[in-house]
Amino acid sequence: MSGSPVKRQRMESALDQLKQFTTVVADTGDFNAIDEYKPQDATTNPSLILAAAQMPAYQELVEEAIAYGKKLGGPQEEQIKNAIDKLFVLFGAEILKKIPGRVSTEVDAR
Repeated sequence: MSGSPVKRQRMESALDQLKQFTTVVADTGDFNAIDEYKPQDATTNPSLILAAAQMPAYQELVEEAIAYGKKLGGPQEEQIKNAIDKLFVLFGAEILKKIPGRVSTEVDAR
């Protein structure tokens, strides 16, 4: 978050005020960003996870998911599907380490 210290302080105060009356939910795949706002719950979706997965900080999770897909074997398309599913689970698990509530991850309904 950028801007003048006065404006930032005002914005933080507004967030603190909202926290008194509502549940703050993060909508992100970047679980390291969650520390800044301290939400209760989190939601994420394939687009947000894709964006976060391209960040160097999350390369280890991507590599773990790829290894999982390869380990399960099968045609390349199935390996990719399994790797993506595993990546969603890995991101969700990491988000759960940062919040006290729940994580909701949008998945393909097929």
